[in-house]
This record gives sequence, structure tokens and C-alpha cells, in this order.
Amino acid sequence: MKIRNRLTILSSLTFGIVFIAASFIIYFTFYRSSEKMIYNDLKKNCLLAGIYYLEEDELSQTQHIRAKVQFEESMQSSIARIYGADNSIRYGFEEDDRNINDEKLDYVRKYKTIQFRSQNYFYTGIFYTDNQGDFVVFVKTPNTEFLALTNELLYIMIIVLLAGLLSIYILSRVMSSIAYRPITDIVNQVNDIEASSLDRKIVFLNSKDELQELVNTFNNLLQRLSDTFIIQKNFINYVSHEFKTPMAAISGNLEVFAQKKRTQEEYTNVAEKVLGNVYQMEDILNTLMLLSGLKSSAEERKEYRVDELIWDISDAIHETDSLTAKLQIHTEVTDEKLLFAKGNGTQIKIALYNIIENAVKYSNGTAVKIELNNDDNRLEVVIRDFGKGISETDLKYIHQTFYRGKNVADVKGSGIGLSLATIIFKQNNVAFTIASKEQEGTTVTLLFPRF
Repeated sequence: MKIRNRLTILSSLTFGIVFIAASFIIYFTFYRSSEKMIYNDLKKNCLLAGIYYLEEDELSQTQHIRAKVQFEESMQSSIARIYGADNSIRYGFEEDDRNINDEKLDYVRKYKTIQFRSQNYFYTGIFYTDNQGDFVVFVKTPNTEFLALTNELLYIMIIVLLAGLLSIYILSRVMSSIAYRPITDIVNQVNDIEASSLDRKIVFLNSKDELQELVNTFNNLLQRLSDTFIIQKNFINYVSHEFKTPMAAISGNLEVFAQKKRTQEEYTNVAEKVLGNVYQMEDILNTLMLLSGLKSSAEERKEYRVDELIWDISDAIHETDSLTAKLQIHTEVTDEKLLFAKGNGTQIKIALYNIIENAVKYSNGTAVKIELNNDDNRLEVVIRDFGKGISETDLKYIHQTFYRGKNVADVKGSGIGLSLATIIFKQNNVAFTIASKEQEGTTVTLLFPRF
């Protein structure tokens, strides 16, 4: 069952239960209050009957006439009987009433009053003391008007209930359609998203409710899927681009080697060169497969120390003959816990190596400074060089794969390192910012998440 239909049924049932309960309370209250009013009127009529029949000898003619008028007005649909000590009818309607028996009369004499109802009448009896003796006054009135009123109220409530249920069902359908419209719009937008358009985001008004949270979560999921899809989509481009140099070296060496007979020493030299190129291709392939998500990392989401990665990278760069700039590493962190992070340490090391290697390559031989700072209980790593820098125009495109600045054509590079580093930092929730001025240098700031 769809949520819309479920909400409609639930709201209708809720209204129905509440209305039935309210109707029962109203009907029961009206029923009891009407009964009470009738019994109160009957009690007054009992007193009027006693005054009219038994107080004639004690009232003036004018007072008795006034009592008679009141009695006749009140007793238009009621019947009064006054019983003596022998349980016989002394005054009023003389025909016996089988609902008024000796037991009822004795009860009134003992408890002074009684009220009850039969199938067709309401009864009230009181004990009345007079100078002529003790009497029991009974007055009854038909319940036809009472039943008519209560039945009419019951019919009205049933009609209102049915009309209310129908109205609330229709209103619930309309309101659920309005409330469900954003969900329908989201579903339609999701259905329009294809593998080639994963970078599209669900457009939704900023309602600041649970639906907005769902849209934001889904957009974040789409972004992660888009990033992964882009990596896998460009995997062949990465491989072909990175494999050009070692493949060209292998084919060139073999072509030259095949032109004439060679000595054993020459065989060994060529084999070493070819093996070196093959190992280079293997390293490139492993790195690219790791980043594209086609190969799992054994260190995924594990604890690692950022400073240890940086020192390992420093040692590796110092062992590289082509990289001559000095690395100056300063640690301003006093709390050792800040140096720990959780994520894919292998990927982070690759990304840090690319950033530091770029700083060294483009530093014009000047020192590269690496600072580890405490920024609001988060580890901040600042990598700063004072070399060629990046122009304002090139700075806009440095995250694009294979893009290289116009002022670094004389430096060997592929334009892939910074692009991959950006993706790695994003996947590991490391904030990455870069600032640069041409001929003044470049500053890369990394802010690691709290451990």
C-alpha cells in the first residue's frame, strides 16, 4: 500500500474513532441531563399536586386558584396520584397503575422519594406530610418526547459521522496529494538520473524538514557515486596516459637492441631497463586500480599517524636524485592524539606524496616547509613552497585531470597527481585548500577530521 493511501486511511480512522468517542460522550451526557431535567420537573409537579389537592383547607381562595393554574399548566401531559396510608388512591387520577405497587409506596415512605422509568413513562414519587395525614404523591409523564429528542440526536450524529468520514477522506486525499507532491517530484527527478548524469542533484526547496535531510543525503550519495563513476570512467585514460612513457621506453630499447647482435652485458642492461619500466607500469596500475575502486585496500578505514606518513615521504624524496629541494618539517602539535587519523592510510600517503613532490619540483630549489598545527582540536598540515607558483588563470583548472600550468612546461609531470590527490582527500573527509601567486609560491592546507 502506498504511503499516500495509508495516510488517508489512518487519518480517516483516527477521525472516526475520535468522533465516535466524542459522539458517545455527547449523547450520554445529553441523555443523562435530559433524564435529570425530567425528574426535576416531575418532583416539582409532585409538590404542586400535593399543594393543589391537600392544601386547599390551608390556603386562601386566591392562593388556591393560583396553585390550580400552575398545576394545570404543568400537568398537561402528566398524571398525578395521591395515595393514602392504606395505599389507596385518595386524589388525582383514580385508575390504578401497575407500576405503582405497595413495594414502591413503602419505599417512598421509608426513603422519602423515588424515581424510575417504565417502557413508556417516567415516574417520580415523594412523601408528603399534611394536617390530614401522611401521603405519597406520584406523578408520571410519557417518555415519547424524550425518546424523540434522543433518537433525533442519534440520527444527526450518525449522519454527521458519515458526512465527516467522507469529508475527512476527501480532504485527506487532497492534503496527502499536496504533501506527497514533493516526494513525487523527487521520485521523478531520481528516475531521470542515468549513469551519464550522476552529477545531477535533486532540486528541492529548502524546507528544513526531514524531507530536506533525505534530499541532502541522497545528493551526497549521488556525489559519491558520481566521483566513483568518474574515476572508473577515466581509468583507461589514466592508464593510457601513464603507460605512454614506460611503454615508449620499452619499445625504444627493444627496437634499438634488435638492430644488431649484442654482448651479454648489453643484454643485461636492456633487461634491467625493461624490468624497471615494467615495475613502473605495475606500480602505476596498482595505484590507479586502488583509486578507481577496482581493487580493495587492506588498510581501508584503519588508524594511521599523519606525521609518520610525512616522514616516510621525506625519506623517499631525499633518496630521489631528481628532487634536490630541502624539506623543513615543523610540528607544533603537543597532543599526540591529534596526529592520529582514521581512513585509508595508503591512499593518504599517495596523495601527500603527490602534493609534497609537486612542491619540491616547482620550488626552484628553495626549501619546502611542512607544518603540523592544532586547529580547534583538528590536525592541520600546511605545505608551503616559494617557487614558481600558479597563475590566477591556471589555478581554476588545476583539479582537472592532465591539466598542467603554462609556466611549468620545462618540469616533468603528467598533470594527474593533484587530481588524484583531490579525489583521495575528498573520499577520506580531509579538507583541501590551495592558494598560490605566480613567482611567490604555493600553499596547500589540509585539515584532517577529528579522530
